[in-house]
Amino acid sequence: MRALILSDIHANLEALEAVLAAAEGLWDEIWNLGDLVGYGGAPNQVIERIRPLQSLVVRGNHDRVCCGLTSANAFNPVARTAALWTRQELSTENAAWLKEIPQGPLHPAEEGVTCAHGSPLDEDKYILNMRDAWAPLQEMDTPVTFFGHTHIQGGFTQKGHHWHEIRPALGRSLHASAAHSSAPATKPESWTMNLAGGTRHLINPGSVGQPRDFDWRAAFALFNSHVDSDPQESNSAVTVAQITFHRVPYDLVTSQGRILMAGLPERLAARLREGR
Repeated sequence: MRALILSDIHANLEALEAVLAAAEGLWDEIWNLGDLVGYGGAPNQVIERIRPLQSLVVRGNHDRVCCGLTSANAFNPVARTAALWTRQELSTENAAWLKEIPQGPLHPAEEGVTCAHGSPLDEDKYILNMRDAWAPLQEMDTPVTFFGHTHIQGGFTQKGHHWHEIRPALGRSLHASAAHSSAPATKPESWTMNLAGGTRHLINPGSVGQPRDFDWRAAFALFNSHVDSDPQESNSAVTVAQITFHRVPYDLVTSQGRILMAGLPERLAARLREGR
């Protein structure tokens, strides 16, 4: 099984199109971890583009608020403004579809996998560090859980008393100097890791439409549950699962223009370039 893992598209059509183009032919199913809308200027276009493709979709907190299931009062002023604009902008059909998206965690057909928006224990809770990851890793009933919500690509693993934070080696020098960089990364990059057996994994593909790890490029991940590799010291193939993290550039200027033309807060356009 090859799955394209998407999260936090946030109505950024240009970023979504870049991701779909980069992943073309590399997936069998799309697992969407939520927050299709909010912040960006193309909510209807994003839903209509991704809706026919995805095999599984989990409700995000912005999806829930933007379709009117819950109040926007808990959002900060910028997020609230975008949510209320999105609520007015959504077509009747797309708003109804958002209301029907199930709350996570959900289980795709692939055995041993869970998909959630935030923490699998609470869809609104962020998993930002090992302290946040501790309870989910202890309580999850599958070896692999995919989550989003933080807009930060990476994750956490646990095997017995050993804990490890996953930090994809993508644009690392850029991340370190983002505040002073005038030339952000402009090329696609990928980084692959094997998912060791007997280990629990919390994997965040990153945000398609609004990354917050100081890398403006759209983030996504590809999961392959059956990869045959030939160890150097053996003639027999070994089957392992792999996750490949990706970053791809997209038409940032057009995406920013959609936000500004919609009359949304300028901050929402500026932060796309900053990647935070």
